[in-house]
Amino acid sequence: MAGGMSKRGSWGPMSDRVNEPASEPTELPPIRHCWVTGRDGRLPGLLREWRQRPDGWHGRVVRPVREDDGWQVVEEWLPAALLERA
Repeated sequence: MAGGMSKRGSWGPMSDRVNEPASEPTELPPIRHCWVTGRDGRLPGLLREWRQRPDGWHGRVVRPVREDDGWQVVEEWLPAALLERA
């Protein structure tokens, strides 16, 4: 192979060609562990946010749900009565 692996050409060294590293987020999202009580029993979830609706408080939760072909991960709004602090 002509030039081999060390040939830089007009581009310079790789360290000069890569993008700047992404900066750290200034604020972490308010994600909390929780327990979700549903048709499959008490399962773990991640609470992403709260919202008050006319029928009460609801949490936006990421959680596992059993389907015919196995477990799926879903994100949904659930009534506060189904959620428990972990």
